[in-house]
Amino acid sequence: AAVTLAFALLARAVRGVTTTGAVAGGLICFLLFAFAGPGAFAALVTVFMLAWITTRLGYRQKQKLGTAEQRDGRSASQVFANLGTAGICAVLFATSKNPAFLLAISAALSEAAADTVSSEFGQACSQQARLITTWELVPAGTDGGVTAAGTLAGATAAAIISLVTAATGLIPWHWFWISIAAAILGTVVDSLLGAILERKDLLNNDAVNFLSTVAAAVLALLLSR
Repeated sequence: AAVTLAFALLARAVRGVTTTGAVAGGLICFLLFAFAGPGAFAALVTVFMLAWITTRLGYRQKQKLGTAEQRDGRSASQVFANLGTAGICAVLFATSKNPAFLLAISAALSEAAADTVSSEFGQACSQQARLITTWELVPAGTDGGVTAAGTLAGATAAAIISLVTAATGLIPWHWFWISIAAAILGTVVDSLLGAILERKDLLNNDAVNFLSTVAAAVLALLLSR
């Protein structure tokens, strides 16, 4: 509880999250640390650091595009959308003792990091993106748009989070590549949902992010078998 409170206060102090976002993040942090252990907490902190750094990268460029995050940080809905699946999997692990749910946590956190980093880095480095469904050129930051720089950055972020979960013992090393693969496939799901449903206002960004982490977790469970 003390570690959770300290992390939530620090995240709020550096404006990574709003006040409600800090509460939401603190709750998920508690679930991950209490039910999955310090490895899950280390991965969560790494996700936060990657998101905090890349959100501020090229901020003026993102303001021109109209896609910059609010300076006060991410809201509770955004926090739950990105981290809620990992928290749910921690509870499922605690109740079932099935280690595959630890892999699902790793994949969900890796996907959340990959999605955020690819989006933020791509917008900072590129003026245009390719729509994943038709490959037409669209402004960077368009729902469903992908860039080479963002894709590479996202895959690197997924590898970093998966490396943390393996190095801390949250998952065994033979699941390392499964975590990365599931996370990258989850980002593909994110882009497809963005292009097909979000652009038509059938889903909002929080729903897309949540479903993408769910997809990564489910894919990890299937691949582990």
